[in-house]
Order: sequence, then structure tokens, then C-alpha cells
Amino acid sequence: MTIAQYSLSEQAVLILAALVLFTSFALLAQQRMLASIHVFAWQGVLVAASTAMIAGVYDKHHLYFSALLTMGLKAMLMPWMLRRLVERLGIAHQVETVVRPALVLLGAAALVVFSYYVALPIEKLSSLSTRNTIAISMAVVLIGMLMMVARRQAVSQVVGFMSMENGLFFAAVVSTHGMPMVVELGIAFDVLVAAVLFGVFFFQIRDSIESLDVDRLNRLSENSEITGVRE
Repeated sequence: MTIAQYSLSEQAVLILAALVLFTSFALLAQQRMLASIHVFAWQGVLVAASTAMIAGVYDKHHLYFSALLTMGLKAMLMPWMLRRLVERLGIAHQVETVVRPALVLLGAAALVVFSYYVALPIEKLSSLSTRNTIAISMAVVLIGMLMMVARRQAVSQVVGFMSMENGLFFAAVVSTHGMPMVVELGIAFDVLVAAVLFGVFFFQIRDSIESLDVDRLNRLSENSEITGVRE
């Protein structure tokens, strides 16, 4: 089935899915903390818009509440919390050095191809017009994992983790047309609590090693092991 055979609303869902994937690449390429948070906020807006669009296409009215919850939580509250956090930590305009950024982006592109290859059997069995978005949501999750591995700053890793959660939520919406409301509220509460705990964790790291570079924690651990062996 080609994209021309879809209705305009279904084509809009596919376009929004492509934009969500684009924001994942933008997060991976972004090196400034504040800009990364802004891109994450736009990703939340796109996920909320996709949820509202799917609610209208398939007449799933409960997804409108999910869209509002996503907009309020992932596009407004969490980015605001992260922005306040990086401003208090004094790293809002800090530029993070990424080792071999071109190679990281090529790896992300390879993950997209891999996601389409893995999702191909699912797409053939699926009768949903949005079945192509399953591969996109899987790619968003994998790129979020890649961001957590490739970045050294704890804040960037948390943004990657939140982007993974966006991909998982997007996969649930496009493949099953939403989860039960109790599950969605539970996940939203868990993510909000995780964001608060991450904030406390950031301040603890900065007070301990005066930096949010996780590589310093690794070097500190290695030095402690060497000191223990010498003793």
C-alpha cells in the first residue's frame, strides 16, 4: 500500500511520525544543553499531536486525554523542570564535546535501517494504515539508547532516556491505539518522579566531583580501585 492510497489524516500521521524521528536525530546532533531541552520539548509536542491525530482518525476519544497529558507533561512540565535545573547548575549554555559526531549520526541512520528490517514482518501482518510508524517508533527508542551511550554529560543522558520513553509511548499509540488510562497515568507519574530524582542526583554528583561528566566518575572509581590494590 503506497502513501497516496492513505487518507489525508493518515498521511498527516505519517508526516508527524517522520518529524518525531527527525527530532531524535536533532537531539543526537545537538551539543548545547539548553538547545537539547528545547528539541526534546518539540518532540513532546509532535508526539502529542500524533496522539490527537490518531484519536481523530480512529475515533478513539480517550486518546485526546492522552494527548493533553503528553502535551502538559512532556512538552511543558519536564522541559521546564530540566531548564530550571541546568540554569541552577550553571550549564545552560555549556557546549558538550561529542567524540566523532559524524560516526554517531551514521550509527543512528544504521539503527533506522535496522528498525525497518526488524519491523518488516510486523508490517506485513498488520492491517493498520499506520503500520509504517512501528519501525519509526522503534528507531526513536534505539536512537535514545545511542544518545545515552554516546554522551558524557548526565543531563544529556537523561534527555536520551526521556526520548526513549517518547518512542515507547508512540509505539503503543500507533500499534494498539493507546493503553488503558490507568497504565498511562501510572507511566506518567513514574516518569515525573524519575525526573525529580534525576534532579536530586545531578546536584549530588556536582557536589561530589564538581562536574556532571560521568567519565569523571569512571576515573574516580578506577583510582579508588588502584589505591585499594596498593594498600
